[in-house]
Amino acid sequence: MSNRCELGKFSFGMGDRFAHQAKAQLRACVLAAGCGVDIVPVWNKSQREHAIIGSNPASVRAAAEQAVKELGWNGPWHVDADHIRLATVGWFLDSSDFFTIDVAEAIGRPAAEDFTRAFMGRHPELVGKLEIAHIQRPVATSRAEVMCIAGKYLFAVQEAGKIYRHIAQVKGEGRFITEVSMDETDSPQTPLELLIILAATADEKIPLQTIAPKFTGRFNKGVDYAGDLERFEREFSEALAVMAFAVQRYGLPKNLKLSVHSGSDKFSIYPPIRRALARFGAGLHLKTAGTTWLEELIGLVEAGGEGLALAKEIYSEALDHTAELCAPYAAVIDIDPAKLPAKERVRNWTAGQYVAALRHEPQCKEFNPHFRQLLHVGYKVAAKMGRRYLELVESYEAVIAKNVTRNLFERHLQPLFV
Repeated sequence: MSNRCELGKFSFGMGDRFAHQAKAQLRACVLAAGCGVDIVPVWNKSQREHAIIGSNPASVRAAAEQAVKELGWNGPWHVDADHIRLATVGWFLDSSDFFTIDVAEAIGRPAAEDFTRAFMGRHPELVGKLEIAHIQRPVATSRAEVMCIAGKYLFAVQEAGKIYRHIAQVKGEGRFITEVSMDETDSPQTPLELLIILAATADEKIPLQTIAPKFTGRFNKGVDYAGDLERFEREFSEALAVMAFAVQRYGLPKNLKLSVHSGSDKFSIYPPIRRALARFGAGLHLKTAGTTWLEELIGLVEAGGEGLALAKEIYSEALDHTAELCAPYAAVIDIDPAKLPAKERVRNWTAGQYVAALRHEPQCKEFNPHFRQLLHVGYKVAAKMGRRYLELVESYEAVIAKNVTRNLFERHLQPLFV
């Protein structure tokens, strides 16, 4: 790998809760390469996930390195410090070369008045009529509107700049990939808001390679997108248009691309994304995480015996602790408790019944998205089992790996890229 980290056109973020599926995950990228599509694997894990599992950032890199070695992967790959802030980034500096800087909590906090005035002075082009290719109507703006938007986002961009410079001081300029995440907020960014964010990012001299804005609709964990598909496609296309404009106007990196978070299992938006990418010749970073943990669980169920018994126990415990498990993920799950099967019923399920309820095949009448979402956040139950859980995962590696690879390749990479 060269000294300068540059993210390829198509990249795929892969979470691996228990650090046992990196090889199976990478095999999906190998299959895509066999179809003529180069996809850069990026292993991502957040501090929250490390805290729940009891792991550390070095374990993510170690698992990735082992997978790369065993499969003879010659392409680029990265390790993402997912959703870091200034207070948490230090733990990841040694092991990561990709940093997802999360400043969503800073959105809405006002920047200093002199900073906002200076921004307005640097960017008179933002006031008036903006002609942006591929956006049908000119974006009409007023000074008051631009000031209002700047007031909402400039402090957050300043925070991103502080975190970026802290990382660069340790890692060195150009030695890592920078993503800025603004998706965990109340409402989607408009084209003008995104443009102002990108202009401010350029002012901060952040060499942004990917950005995760907020899109319309629900991006719940482990299940399909819920929302207006036409509106999503319009927003996604407008974001691509704004980014292309900002790259030319503000000198941002030419490989700047959109990042879609909670991107796993969003099957209905993959065709709109693919169409938009083709229209613009654009790249994409899609971030996934818990879908691999669920395939790990499905593999245990399919193995039967102890694996099936353990999966039933995990559900039973998760059901007993639903509120506790769901609280940290409240913004990205929608579970109707009335639609969760009783644990006594699940205790009597066959492996086939359990898999049918859990595997994400929306056309299957037994599929239960509420059951799936609870188990998605229920990995904490497995984590508490420690070696008992991991020993079974290791015992049934073959059947689990087959499920992990098939899920990522056939349900995710193929419809998006191949």
